Amino acid sequence: MLTISAPRAVLDGRMTGPVEVAIEDGVIRAVRPADGVSDLVLVDGVLTAGLVDIQINGAFGVDFSSADDDAWDRVAASLPSTGVTAFQPTYITAPLGALVSGLHTAIEARERQEAGDRSLGVAARILGVHLEGPFLSPVRHGVHEKRFLADPTPEAIDRLLSAPGHEMLTMVTLAPELPGALDAIRRLTQAGVRVSVGHTDATADQITAAADMGATLVTHIFNAQRGLAHREPGVPGATMADRRFYCGLIADLHHVAPEVCSLVWKGARGRVVLVTDAIAAAGMPPGDYELSGIPVELGADGVPRNADGTIAGSALTLDQAVRNMISLGLPEAQVIEAASRIPADALGRADLGRIAVGARADLVWWSDDFHPLRTWVDGREAAAPTTAAALPAPRESLAVSP
Repeated sequence: MLTISAPRAVLDGRMTGPVEVAIEDGVIRAVRPADGVSDLVLVDGVLTAGLVDIQINGAFGVDFSSADDDAWDRVAASLPSTGVTAFQPTYITAPLGALVSGLHTAIEARERQEAGDRSLGVAARILGVHLEGPFLSPVRHGVHEKRFLADPTPEAIDRLLSAPGHEMLTMVTLAPELPGALDAIRRLTQAGVRVSVGHTDATADQITAAADMGATLVTHIFNAQRGLAHREPGVPGATMADRRFYCGLIADLHHVAPEVCSLVWKGARGRVVLVTDAIAAAGMPPGDYELSGIPVELGADGVPRNADGTIAGSALTLDQAVRNMISLGLPEAQVIEAASRIPADALGRADLGRIAVGARADLVWWSDDFHPLRTWVDGREAAAPTTAAALPAPRESLAVSP
């Protein structure tokens, strides 16, 4: 058994401490007050659960839609440097056949992880696949290629739910106003797939109808959707007001202004899910990248855009999203949970995103200014951060490798 103690830790949405966490076989076996004699004593900073990113298209120069095995493994091994210990790779709109093939690619990547090949290193776990399209509104498609948009017909849903690797499908973003969408939501949710409303021109009434059929999330609130108005609440108003919805938020402070991030936080208190919507440009310098074959330029402002200037995902990392939200004066412990426990809950994963007995031993040690210093997945320590500016060397009184 490995024990780790820290002067501060996030437990049940509160900052508390000192705390000791006992780990055995990759699982948290005990959480108790620290007595100073743990195997690993962290003398400062904050210990939290690992972060969970439920919308990420790629990172570190890799686009999941075209990545080979090595590239998938490289992203999974690099994400812990940003505090992420679990992620839901996302494919944007493409021909349905390509998306079905992508499910198989993702399941192979997860099988390599589960085979326990130590040569892959300690990597963030792959939770399943999020299909952001092709069932999107042609008037709210954003950077998605309009030519590949489709209605969620019974035949299309049949194909997704019966495809090889269909068990990897964990989330679908769709526009609930499309023909056949409500029946598709019902069928997907009955099959255990989370449905998120997004890239949609739906009215508030149509959003409520989607929730009645089982939709439980909204994809990147305020972006690529009917906006908030005083007589028509639109997508943001409906999903903030309806407690059945978790609200995904890209907190890079470009997609959504800081003041509106604070509004979302208050309007959907306890239901905000911080996401990156990251593309290959995340963790990389300004330059040219791709998002599902679409040329994208990452400018000096840190925002990726396609040729006509439309924002194309983000270059955000989830630890930066945490720092951005904390910089708005929001409670540190609750911000951490918006990037860990709440996204895990949104996917029905009560074993992730929390420091609690029985949860997976996915942990992050942060500096006092919330930069990840060390990360553990299943109680095994990941490589030191390599994608951000140099960080202070870890400080401890005694270290024993997990």
